Amino acid sequence: MYLNIVLHNQSDVPIFKQIVKALKEAIYQNELQEGEMLPSVRALANDLKISFLTVKRAYDELEEEGFIRTLPGKGSFVAPKNMEFMREEKLKEIQSYFEKIDELSKVAGISKAELKELFDIIFEEEK
Repeated sequence: MYLNIVLHNQSDVPIFKQIVKALKEAIYQNELQEGEMLPSVRALANDLKISFLTVKRAYDELEEEGFIRTLPGKGSFVAPKNMEFMREEKLKEIQSYFEKIDELSKVAGISKAELKELFDIIFEEEK
């Protein structure tokens, strides 16, 4: 199995968090299907040329959050999707973007009415 995980050594984001994010995105985008086996900790660590412990930490976090399940002696597998949890995570991410937009608009003196107009234009084009 090949996973397209790109790590950025110069990033402030820890490597295990980059792996977590990449695997979550692959699950969200159905690149990894429910029940699909993930590479072993050792195999992924070798592919990425990083420590086994880093991959193990990423897998542990993914399991804790319900994205994967690990069966001793069998491996790690993509867990059934909890759509409500996934939706809540995306809403939290969107909220973070809105907070950044709010900060930027205040610095630039952009009114809420201008933001709403921009928002309406962006979503009007999707129709």
